[in-house]
Amino acid sequence: MGIFDWKHWIVLLVVVVLVFGTKKLKNFGSDLGESIKGFRKAMSDEENKPAEQTPPPAQAVPPVQNTAQQSQGHTIDGQAQPVQEPQRKD
Repeated sequence: MGIFDWKHWIVLLVVVVLVFGTKKLKNFGSDLGESIKGFRKAMSDEENKPAEQTPPPAQAVPPVQNTAQQSQGHTIDGQAQPVQEPQRKD
């Protein structure tokens, strides 16, 4: 005896029918079927799309360099300063 015993599945099915009722289970089954059909349709529509609808890749624009920075290399000299947080008025 284990969880896959047919007697356990029968008891579980009876409990589910008693809790939800046959009408809700029927609606659940039809809703599940419609959602699977919609998913399959969306997947087939995506496969049938022509490749022309994808936008062309953007071309890279070279960065503009300052002549003063070219003599120093590609690094930017600067100094970090701490940020002062505003004081709370509680």
